Amino acid sequence: MKLQVRRVILFVQDVTKVGAFYRDVLGLPVKVSPDDPKAWLEFTAGSCSIALHNGGIPIAGRRQPKIVFYAEDVAQVWAELMARGAKLGPVQDTGEFQSCDGKDPEGNPYSISSRP
Repeated sequence: MKLQVRRVILFVQDVTKVGAFYRDVLGLPVKVSPDDPKAWLEFTAGSCSIALHNGGIPIAGRRQPKIVFYAEDVAQVWAELMARGAKLGPVQDTGEFQSCDGKDPEGNPYSISSRP
């Protein structure tokens, strides 16, 4: 099994406003995406990308980022991680990619995804 950090998702309340900061202030290039740019905006950030996802809900005064690990075969990785004691939700299939979600021991969210 080989995991790589592919994308970090930040849940925000205003994708357009926060996106302008990452694009205009930090100078990160926007990745081309078929998604609604008011709901999902992704930036190239070296070997990893930063994605802004609409729906930020403050948790104890902060929003939690989500680390997304890429795997070609999400179901296989899901089975391996569950066998190691990880607690993951079911594998979801959107028709374009598969993913499953989990939380680390402190409740920080992460996903395993085949989304390129």
